[in-house]
Order: sequence, then structure tokens, then C-alpha cells
Amino acid sequence: MRYWWVNQNQTFKQEFGGGYLWSPKTNANGARNQFYDNMLRVERGDIVFSFANTLIGAVGIASGPAFTALKPKVFGETGQNWNQEGWQVPVEFIKMEKPIQPKNHMGLIAPFLPQKYSPLQNSGRGLQGVYLAEITGELGSLLLELLDAPPLQMEAATLAEIEGIGGSLEDQQILADIALAETVKATLVMARRGQGVFRQRVHLLEERCRITGVSSEKLLIASHIKPWKNSDNVERLDGNNGLFLSPHVDKLFNDGFISFTEKGSLLVSPLLDSDVLPKWHIDTSKNYGKFNSDQAYFLRYHNDVEFRQAS
Repeated sequence: MRYWWVNQNQTFKQEFGGGYLWSPKTNANGARNQFYDNMLRVERGDIVFSFANTLIGAVGIASGPAFTALKPKVFGETGQNWNQEGWQVPVEFIKMEKPIQPKNHMGLIAPFLPQKYSPLQNSGRGLQGVYLAEITGELGSLLLELLDAPPLQMEAATLAEIEGIGGSLEDQQILADIALAETVKATLVMARRGQGVFRQRVHLLEERCRITGVSSEKLLIASHIKPWKNSDNVERLDGNNGLFLSPHVDKLFNDGFISFTEKGSLLVSPLLDSDVLPKWHIDTSKNYGKFNSDQAYFLRYHNDVEFRQAS
């Protein structure tokens, strides 16, 4: 098992919510880059420390090796000079309850930093141009201790563990795809049902129903913003493409009767019966919280395609 440090100032929200690391394969001029080459050295079970905005706020465990992937759509204008084809590594992140600022612990950290390809300056600030850097096991263990991190383990579903699999056309299409590994097929089937890895990723970003405020996870539905059937396999598993909603709110959202602006205002379809929202005590004038830029990317699709406009 190796330990890795990833500097994510530009792409933390996308990679954290999406459950991956992504980098170009080379620099824009075609030259090799050690921090991109490191993507090919990551193996299943490796530990990844996420450093963004001066904090280590999340730790992940790699669930597989790197594979070729196009630059994620949700990156938008981030990394305009990056090549479109790059490396992607699947990583399941856990948000730390007690993030740490490395600069406050440099007396402990500095002796374990690699002399070559270090991810940090001696001051504790991140190094510009560094993406993925390998760190020693000693430093990895120290960081886990400073973070008071919970046990890290992978939970990989198998097809045999899923009840009623193959009962829908969508399931059958996934099962018939010979390009997908069994664990990926299981993950996608669970995501279509709002379960498994997708649900976990949504919960990292959305702790409660936006409208009702209910936070009991067992009562909430992990709902795709851009519908599962219209998403590619990356979007189907991206936590930014999901909301945690109470069942009646989920029904309204999925059927296109309500939506949200990027700033959190509620949109109500003129085709919805006028007595529904008052009976459910849903305040149409309330702001329900700003969405991050990646959620906003999917909301634009929902508003343009799924939201029911006037006939």
C-alpha cells in the first residue's frame, strides 16, 4: 500500500463529489510530468490525502488503477490549457471531521517530506504545479493520527448481492456491456436505484433535504439531477449530480414540477396544481441554499430539459 498527497485547489469539489482523481497525461507542450505519471502508479487500496485551501479535509482510498478518460465535463473552464485526454483514478473520499492545516504541524511533518517531488514548501504551503505526489508510510501514518481518521475500507458490491437485478431494461443494458467489470456493473445498478457509492457521494455534499430540512438518512432519497437514463457512466456516479430529498419532494423534482436556480431559489412549474405546495407546507419564496458550481452544471440540464414549462 502506498500513500499519496493530492493538491486539489482547482478541482476539489469535482473530484471529491465525483469520487476520482483526474490529470492530463502530459504537460500542454507534450512533456512528461512526474505528478501526472504518478497516476499510473496508484493501486487499489492506496491511501490519498486531499489538500485544498490550505487544509487536509478529506482522505480517500483508491478503488482501482488509472485508466484513460476525457477531461470531466464538470471541470468547465478549469484547466483550459490541459489536454482533453488524461488519466482518471477512482477514489472513495471520506470527509474528515477535524481537518488540519499542515502549516500548523510542520515541526512533525517536515522531517518526513520527500526531498524530491515534495507536495509542500517548508512553510506548509502547497507547491504550485504539483498534483499527485507520493509520501512515505511514516508521513501517511502521522497524518492519519493528526486527523484522527476513522478506519478506511472499500465496500465493493457484487452482482450476486443485489436483489432483483436484471428486472429492468436499464439493468439488462448494463449487464450486457462486456467493457464493464463486474464491480462497475454492480456500482451502476446501485446508482440507478439511488444506492451504494452514488448515495455515499451525494451524502458527502448534501447532509439533508434542501426543502424539508430532514437529515435522517434512512428517510431520504438520493436523486439524480440529470436523470440516470440521460447521463453517461461518469455522471451516473457523480455525487454532484445528486440531491438528498424527502420522498414527496423527490417526486416533484423527478417529475419536473419543481427545480432550483443555481442560487437556491425554488422554481415551480405552472403545470403543478396550485394547492399541492401549500398543503405540503413548501414555501415558494424561501431560498434553499446556493449550489456548488458542479451541481449547478447538472441543474442547468434539469431546468432546460426536465423542468415542465408552460405548454
